[in-house]
Amino acid sequence: MLLIYCPYCEEERSELEFRQAGDAHIARPTNMTEMTDEEFEAFFFLRDNFKGLTFERWRHLNGCGRFFNAARDTVSDKFLTTYKAGLPKPDVSTLRPAAAAPVETHEATESDAK
Repeated sequence: MLLIYCPYCEEERSELEFRQAGDAHIARPTNMTEMTDEEFEAFFFLRDNFKGLTFERWRHLNGCGRFFNAARDTVSDKFLTTYKAGLPKPDVSTLRPAAAAPVETHEATESDAK
């Protein structure tokens, strides 16, 4: 089970208390009435789903109920940092690179079993 740090409650809580709420730091359209159907579809439904560092919005649903942002490595599923909504994206160079942390899998540790 993952423990996620809520920057508002200032404590780690079980992942069961949280819900992912999409990408963080998205430039939202200023006038949706002028969007074509294709532009509307692209903004609301089409997202990149790549490996590595991603910035996401999360909500502490069963806690304070507030939204916050998180930098998460999608390969290891580890949260590198969480920060309050409205704050700028943290400097990527200060975050631990995703490739530096080995991902421990069952297959990798199976030979260590006694």
